[in-house]
Amino acid sequence: MPIPEDVTGDEIDKDVRQELQSLPKTLAEDVAKNLVMVARLIDEDPEGAYGYSRVALRLASRVAAVREAAGFAAYANQKYSEALAEFRAARRMTGTVELWPLMADCERGLGRPEKALDMAGAADVQKLDKAGQVEMRLVAAGARRDMGQLDAAIVTLQSSELASHSVQPWTARLRYAYAEALLAAGRNGEAREWFAKAVEADRDGSTDASDRLAELDGVEFMDALDEDETDPADPATPAALAEQDSRDDDED
Repeated sequence: MPIPEDVTGDEIDKDVRQELQSLPKTLAEDVAKNLVMVARLIDEDPEGAYGYSRVALRLASRVAAVREAAGFAAYANQKYSEALAEFRAARRMTGTVELWPLMADCERGLGRPEKALDMAGAADVQKLDKAGQVEMRLVAAGARRDMGQLDAAIVTLQSSELASHSVQPWTARLRYAYAEALLAAGRNGEAREWFAKAVEADRDGSTDASDRLAELDGVEFMDALDEDETDPADPATPAALAEQDSRDDDED
């Protein structure tokens, strides 16, 4: 796949660059450029990111950072079986627990919420940092909802992190998930309250909490373009009225 001229490979994280030092220089540069493209495209063009990840994987499958990037790209494309295999490979290579919540969410994606819940109760969860533990809580709550256990999903999300007034990187998503769980359980009033709290914490637009809040409030957004594209033949439009006035003047 073509690499844009502005991509040099130097943009990658220094830890990843260090991993690539085990490769011949030219090969390391090629892999680095493909990893840069994965990171650049994964949000806006996940399919494109997946393509670059496969190139990197073909070039350097024994590098943990490459396996991890391939996992993220597959995950972004809902290729959960493939993502799980790549995350497991990266974990074997590094011994890190950081990917544990993502691996559990892949189990959900594969229709195995019970397995995801088993992973949520594993000892490895205690080794995660705060962000990872919150992520694991989100996955566990999702698994509960997958199984129809709506009240259990709500309880799973109730935590000191949810109750905290301080805004952390995970706050908006946690509040949003709690609002979603409440809404699924028919507790619309409480759901509205928590969607509003999610909006307050969502400083980078990582959720659509504002849209969900508007939906609950019955607000409808009219597309300005639709207003402009009215039918000139419609007797209610200004163009039609002007045409009618012109005809009336001719008749006079």
